[in-house]
Formats: sequence, structure tokens, C-alpha cells
Amino acid sequence: MSVLVHTVIDSPVGGLTAVAEDGALVGLYFEGHLRRPPEETFGERVDAETDTGAAADTGAAANAGSAAGTGAVFGAVRRQLKEYFAGQRREFELPLAPGGNDFQRRVWELLLTIPYGATTSYGELARRLGDPSLAQAVGAANALNPVSVVIPCHRVLAVDGSLRGYAGGLDRKRFLLQLEEPVEEKAARLF
Repeated sequence: MSVLVHTVIDSPVGGLTAVAEDGALVGLYFEGHLRRPPEETFGERVDAETDTGAAADTGAAANAGSAAGTGAVFGAVRRQLKEYFAGQRREFELPLAPGGNDFQRRVWELLLTIPYGATTSYGELARRLGDPSLAQAVGAANALNPVSVVIPCHRVLAVDGSLRGYAGGLDRKRFLLQLEEPVEEKAARLF
């Protein structure tokens, strides 16, 4: 039986709600995230530091072992996010299982191929999918990415290079892009 659990992880962009199911990350949402599912759909909340929740502590729930096992992924999520925000990690190595339809999952898989510090456009992603007319559909799928930061939808810009909508807000998108900016470009921007 699948067990859905969640925790909140502190970060420089505010609390991130991580949601896991069957040992895989299925969601990572910002505070105030647009189109964020209701919290009651995230399952039991587990302690962010110990990866255990009330059911695992009491042993009363039939799913206690499953909940604790599923929550174990949060240690890796927390550690890798900390490394990412410290500039020490460029790629995440986490088990991911985002929901969504086939097209959305194809777009999210493409997002995972955008290198750290690089950006692309919705149109380019549509071309990589084999149909340049899908740019708006790519944008819609991008907007529904349930695993922010880890699946790097923040690396997608408008064709003119401008920032467009971001479920976490444009300030967060700008922050993430600046965090990933190559050192040479940061230096040039500062001087």
C-alpha cells in the first residue's frame, strides 16, 4: 500500500514542502506556490529533522513502517538542497516520481537535461519534442511541474530571454538563476 508523507524543509527561498510516496519524491512546493495542491493531499507530516512522524512514533498506525520508510527520502532531499543552495551541487540524485500525464512527464524529463547554469526557451523544448507548435503546451506543463528546483523549470525563459511566470514567483526564479550563474557572468554583472 502506497503511503504519502510530507515535510517542510527550510531554504533560502523559504520553506519547501517535500512530498514523498513509496520512497520517491513526488512534490516539492514553495510557500505560496501557484497551483499547489491542498496540504491535506500530502499525507502525514513527518519531522523534518528525524524523518519520522506521529504514526511512526506511536506505532499505532498499520502503515507506520511504510510511512517511516517513505519519509527516509527526506534526508537525501534536505542534504542535496542544502548543497545546491551552497553552490556545491549541480545535479540532484534523488528518486523522482512526479504524477502528470504522458506529455507533462516528457516535458519534465526534458527539463532534467538542461544543464546547471544554462537556460532554454519553451519553443526550444517544443522543438526537442518534435513539434515547434507545442511551445504553449510546454509552458503549461512547465507551470504544473510538481518538483520545483529539482526538476529545473526555472531554467526555462521566454524566447526573448525574459522571465515569464513561475509557480514560485519571479523573485524566486531570478534567485535560482543567479545562484546558478557562472562565476564569470556574476563578476561581469557586479563590475
